[in-house]
Amino acid sequence: MTDPTDTRDTGPRVGSPLWAYLAAVTTIGFTTLAVALALLEPAEPLGLTGVPLFWVLSALVVLGELRPVVVSSSSVVNGTYPSVMFTFAVLLHYGLPVAMLLHAVAVLVNGVVTRKAWHRVMFNIAQVTLAGTAAAVVLTTFGIHPGPMAPYVPTGGDLGVIAVAAAAYFLARAMLVCWAVSLHERRSVLRVIRATIGHQALVYAGLLGLAPLVVVVMTHTPALVPLFVAPLVAVYFTASMSMRRDHQALHDGLTGLPNRKLLLLRTEEAIAEARGEERVGLFLLDLDRFKEVNDTLGHPVGDRLLQIVAHRLTHSVRPGDVVARLGGDEFAVLLPSIRDAAAAREVAARLRVALTEPVRLEGMTFDLDASVGIALHPDHAPDFQLLLQRADVAMYLAKEGRTGVETYVADRDRNSPERLLLLGDLRRGLDSGELTLHYQPKIGLGTGRVVGVEALLRWSHPTRGLISPADFVPLAEQSYLMRQLTQYVIDAALKQAAQWWDTGLRVQVSVNVSARDLLDSGLPERLAAGLGRYGLPPTAIQLEVTERILMTDQAYTADMIRALVDLGVPLALDDFGTGYSSLVRLQRMAVSEVKIDASFVRRLGEPACEDTARIVRSIIDLVRSLGLRSVAEGVETDEVSRRLSEMGCDVGQGWWFCAAMPAADATAWLRSRRTLLAPAQGPAAVFTAPAAERVAEPVADGEPARAAVAKAGLNNGLTDGLAMADIW
Repeated sequence: MTDPTDTRDTGPRVGSPLWAYLAAVTTIGFTTLAVALALLEPAEPLGLTGVPLFWVLSALVVLGELRPVVVSSSSVVNGTYPSVMFTFAVLLHYGLPVAMLLHAVAVLVNGVVTRKAWHRVMFNIAQVTLAGTAAAVVLTTFGIHPGPMAPYVPTGGDLGVIAVAAAAYFLARAMLVCWAVSLHERRSVLRVIRATIGHQALVYAGLLGLAPLVVVVMTHTPALVPLFVAPLVAVYFTASMSMRRDHQALHDGLTGLPNRKLLLLRTEEAIAEARGEERVGLFLLDLDRFKEVNDTLGHPVGDRLLQIVAHRLTHSVRPGDVVARLGGDEFAVLLPSIRDAAAAREVAARLRVALTEPVRLEGMTFDLDASVGIALHPDHAPDFQLLLQRADVAMYLAKEGRTGVETYVADRDRNSPERLLLLGDLRRGLDSGELTLHYQPKIGLGTGRVVGVEALLRWSHPTRGLISPADFVPLAEQSYLMRQLTQYVIDAALKQAAQWWDTGLRVQVSVNVSARDLLDSGLPERLAAGLGRYGLPPTAIQLEVTERILMTDQAYTADMIRALVDLGVPLALDDFGTGYSSLVRLQRMAVSEVKIDASFVRRLGEPACEDTARIVRSIIDLVRSLGLRSVAEGVETDEVSRRLSEMGCDVGQGWWFCAAMPAADATAWLRSRRTLLAPAQGPAAVFTAPAAERVAEPVADGEPARAAVAKAGLNNGLTDGLAMADIW
């Protein structure tokens, strides 16, 4: 029968329901055992010591208690000990006191060999004693009184009584243990019974059914009793092979944890048993920076690290919770019963704390961390598949936001059916040419010169109209379409740049790249091939990467950044000020341009913006001190343009100068300002150009940049009515 505390060696908390239950059963059981032994005459047990059969039975009871027969993969069912057959045979032949004494000794031996906690050993002795007492009561009721001096031998007419006694023995043990498991693992007792009774009843029926035959054989030919061991051994090995195959199918080979299939079964059981205000919680846990360990020290060290993680997780959850490994460095934790989201977050925080303890392997110390996503039933999902999907969404939100733990929030889910439909439309839109590039100029604030253009993606959906990049680019980034989308943008930008350069409009085109692009080792090769195909120098294109991307995945993107720099393609750091950069990290980035995020720039035009002004001025000074070019995004008013110029910002970009234009309009716009194009030769071209190449009519000190633009004829009125976000 299953052990209610098999997964823990520590005793239950004093005063808890489980502690009270175990204490009550143990007290009653040992009292019953003491009373039964007191009823024996001293001469009776002494007389048995001289009977060889008694010692044979004693050995079989003890040996049968050492290794259970396991026929179920259920976490509630740990197996049935073959000692049941010989104990029940002794009970039938010699009576309750002798049988319970032998079984108590066997349980003690098992506890010593397997190093079980004392409370487990005591409970097991008590519950076996009470089960034997139930069987003895049935026998006594029908006039059967076995004893050491008057052994009982069953006959054909007694089979009904023996069957009832066996049923009483089994049901008593089953109920006592199921209640303990229910309290220990905080599960419904009905659920525990359903998971236990079916498998255990079959094994007990076989073992207890053989007990009368053992009695008959040992009465007529005691030497044949050991032969009963042979079928038990056959059953044991057959069950072991079956369970090994079952275990391999339902558990992870490296860590021994349940796999996705078993997690599915456990979750469905928990959802079926959930009652009232009770919730079922599912965590998805992903280790941060684990790939660095595999790449640096190899997979064997990574495997050992995963085994340590599995051990820490299983010893940090509550009894009854399930820890599973889904693959790679991704784990799942099932909470069959949890009060609410706050309680779930407490458990998640405890898991992260357990993982943060440093690990020492191969002479190195590793600091582990993990991102955890939480989804609850029925709050967030009605079934396992949707629960797992939404825990995955929450986990990626935790990873992106670097918060450690996130609970699923529908408003932040990018995977709604509508968005999935949009993803299909995007794939078709790429094939049918619905996506185009618009180009927005970047203007030198001190000179009025055009220092480049940024390519911004636009999607004109046949039925939905113009769709903002904010709605489809993040969706593509999470799918297989991101590489195809990026390749399309780069090809279109290079093709347009080639057309401009062939006509003497040597303007640099900036293209945004995503986090997934920087993990694509083929990006430099495709860029080099595109530049070669169109006959363009590397400076004809500039790649813009966000500060947050570089800060989050430095280890993964370092090689990619190095390859792009070796290729000669200039890089710009986009959305500066919204990430987590330090001065040291910024110095290490091979970028030529830093773009100040539009959220800061727009606030320069608001009342009481002095705090923002200090931040922007500090960024401009920092960028200048590093020898880089500063670009202000989102310049929408003359006041903001003027303040940026006074602060020393090099370049401005926004509606105040010019909105993003289709390729044909951008071509006409550039042709009309051919003499104002700064050479695309790197970051300092705009402010190191010879004086003869600057704007013919210089800008007076303090004159706003807009005036310089107006003198040069740069503004063409395209800003009116075009409120298009300058992203991607």
